[in-house]
Amino acid sequence: MRGCADEHTPALLFEVCVAKKAEPNVKDARRIAFDVLTRVDEGGYSDLVLDAALEANPGLDPRDRALATELVYGVLRRRGNLDFILKAYSRQPLKKLQPKVLRLLRLGIYQLCYLDRIPDRAVVHSMVELARRCGLERVSGLVNGVLRSYLREPNRVVWPDPRRDTQGWLEHGLSLPHWLAQRWLVQYGAEGAMALAESQLSAPPVTVRVNTLKMTRNAFVAQLKQRDIAAEPTRFAPEGVVLPHAGDLQRLPGREEGWYQVQDEASMLIAHLLSVEPGQRLLDGCAAPGGKTTHLAALTDNRSEILALDLHSQRLEILQQGAKRLGCQQIRTLACDMTQPCEDLSAGGFDRVLIDAPCSGLGVLRRNPESRWRRKQTDIKVLAKTQRQILHQAAELVVPGGLLLYSLCTTTPEESTAVVADFLAHHPMYVQVNLANRVPKHWEGLFDDDGQLVTRTGEHGPMDCFFAAGFYRQPECSF
Repeated sequence: MRGCADEHTPALLFEVCVAKKAEPNVKDARRIAFDVLTRVDEGGYSDLVLDAALEANPGLDPRDRALATELVYGVLRRRGNLDFILKAYSRQPLKKLQPKVLRLLRLGIYQLCYLDRIPDRAVVHSMVELARRCGLERVSGLVNGVLRSYLREPNRVVWPDPRRDTQGWLEHGLSLPHWLAQRWLVQYGAEGAMALAESQLSAPPVTVRVNTLKMTRNAFVAQLKQRDIAAEPTRFAPEGVVLPHAGDLQRLPGREEGWYQVQDEASMLIAHLLSVEPGQRLLDGCAAPGGKTTHLAALTDNRSEILALDLHSQRLEILQQGAKRLGCQQIRTLACDMTQPCEDLSAGGFDRVLIDAPCSGLGVLRRNPESRWRRKQTDIKVLAKTQRQILHQAAELVVPGGLLLYSLCTTTPEESTAVVADFLAHHPMYVQVNLANRVPKHWEGLFDDDGQLVTRTGEHGPMDCFFAAGFYRQPECSF
């Protein structure tokens, strides 16, 4: 799950592309990780490429599957940190190294620094052999030399002092791009920025939403207990279950039967904020891949009409497949650009409208680690403009007395509070809702003084960083 809707290439098309590229022969974990990282550098998305690579190697030992996964996500999360280490041992500037060579070195240094269950000699040997198997025989000596130099002289790396040079520590110690380290330092202060950066380096928990159209959370947990699968209920979302051991996701019963949907707890909160009731007409304006859409269907017990929109029809096909698996009914899909008026939509016709808008995704960097290196500072202004356009179109679709909810998985004020202020300034028929008044009392700590949902990884447990604001359309106002 990517959290928010995004502007990326349709996921279905990309999965097909990856499947065509996947080689049928069985590979070891390090070769799989190298190939996946190569495709990510070429523009792929780590979760899709890794899933396709693992599916192409069904006979891979579970421990090797886990290692390949660890290597891919670990190297992507810590790329800045790994490059800082490598600079101390490489005779050539890293920018002058071939991308394949730099990829090998990052894989090797990551294992030596962050994986303690593999002997150092085995790591060096395996990376030299991998260089040869990848057709890089001529650089195998370089790989061997750099990794052995690190083992002989680990103190050659001089880390920035977190107190005296917090900016440097955020960049090199906690692996943030320069612009984001600078931004978080201003936004959260030294302590808050470091805490958030550290949280985005950790592997996210595996969390699933129990599909209440099929069973209760207690019944699902009982099914897991029978299979000796550890599970814990989420703190806030009433349907959520956390799996302490990530590998247990492969063992979960009921996937094809539609018992659950993989979804972060913060994402599960969004549908609840709409306070939906059976019989209402609902619109999900940026719906694919459909986690929140299907949640709305479950909350209304399949007794509400739901229209799901997305820019890409291929992504809506994924939503439809998921809805069918989960037993969700009365969901209709429509390909539509929400930045423009849509002729197929009737103005003022929906009781609840959800806009889970395309955003920078800075709140889910641990899940989409390549984003920290792809996303640029200039993207934020462009995305905020798109968000304002989408909300402007959505404003015309809510019935008087209805609710419009705006949500994102990011941390920037430009995309959150600034967009909210702009919306209220240009749409006087709407007033902001204090969302804290619409939820259970123990949720209160998740909201700011304006009643906006603001979750932060670490501060609010293991959930992702999300933002949400609600707008009520006053009955006395009309277009």
